[in-house]
Amino acid sequence: MTGTLSDRELIAGAVTEVLEEFLAARRDDLAGIGSGTGVLVEAVTPMLRRGKRIRAVLCWWGYELARAAGGELPGAGATEADGLARAAASLELLQAAALIHDDIIDNSLTRRGLPAVHADFAARHAAEGLDGDGAEFGRAAGIIIGDLCLGWHEELFSGSGLPRTHAPAVARQRNAMRTEVMAGQYLDMRIQAARRDRLDPAALRAEAWDVLTYKSAKYSVEQPLLLGAALGGADEALLSAVSAFGLPLGQAFQLRDDVLGVFGDPDVTGKPAGDDLREGKRTVLLAHALAAVTDAATEHAARALARIGAPDLRDDEVDQLREVLRQTGALARTEDEISARYRQATQRAQDLTGFGVPEDAVTALLDIAGAIAHRSA
Repeated sequence: MTGTLSDRELIAGAVTEVLEEFLAARRDDLAGIGSGTGVLVEAVTPMLRRGKRIRAVLCWWGYELARAAGGELPGAGATEADGLARAAASLELLQAAALIHDDIIDNSLTRRGLPAVHADFAARHAAEGLDGDGAEFGRAAGIIIGDLCLGWHEELFSGSGLPRTHAPAVARQRNAMRTEVMAGQYLDMRIQAARRDRLDPAALRAEAWDVLTYKSAKYSVEQPLLLGAALGGADEALLSAVSAFGLPLGQAFQLRDDVLGVFGDPDVTGKPAGDDLREGKRTVLLAHALAAVTDAATEHAARALARIGAPDLRDDEVDQLREVLRQTGALARTEDEISARYRQATQRAQDLTGFGVPEDAVTALLDIAGAIAHRSA
């Protein structure tokens, strides 16, 4: 049997087309409610257009992997493709909801090179000369729009028209995805709120791994693959094999994101340089640095690390912190962990041939694994 997975760009294009049509219909719905409500769609549309469609592509490919294991060539027919595009596009709306709420929680002012939704509405409040506190107005609007995206995610998925043959397995994966990402968000909040003078480096590292795994790794890579595979009728053995590939790749994905949050090029990432340092993100990368400073404390490194989380962190201090992360070995250790999980994922991808998945399809998985682990944005 030969065959490869559908082209990533074609999937992304199909998903984008679905999103544009869906948002246009929602804009019409809102226009019937009130003349000022169209802004609720306008605010989220630019952010959605800039998404990388990683989750959507992985969901689609998970479906094709399951079909290939069942003896069918990868590649969906026209009817399947339309339903898959809608199911995959629904994940983009779930992601939009998560990002909008995450930016409110973190007080982040930018997202994908644009003003965060709550910051955009705070600016609209000022521009329109409205009463009350602009920041509070922006946060409230962001919560509402995030909730709308959650509802739209459900609406788009339930209207996909895909056969409900495997509905229990599909529901199980969808429920797990949403529960895990919300629980991961809470774990992130909790670790951020931990008192600095009570932080134990070893415990911090373990907790940072939990946040990384549940807030991002499973939700961004493993669960989209599993959802698609469940839609395609995968049995438990294949789901386990897909998970064995998806989880380490998801961990590599988020570790890379943590590195980019400190060392990334703002013109490429769409976020200000050192934004994670100003927010005080307690990542695995930072946990490695704190453990190294505890083991072999230097006054300079300790003083620099104490400034993490300061909103007024200067650019020169960001540069100093980057150097500390290099000198303590935190950056090198994180890069080693990315490489280890990337290798683990590539090894597990090869195992899928034992389920009847074509070599060409495995090659496509290896390609996206490399793109995820070694990306610059």
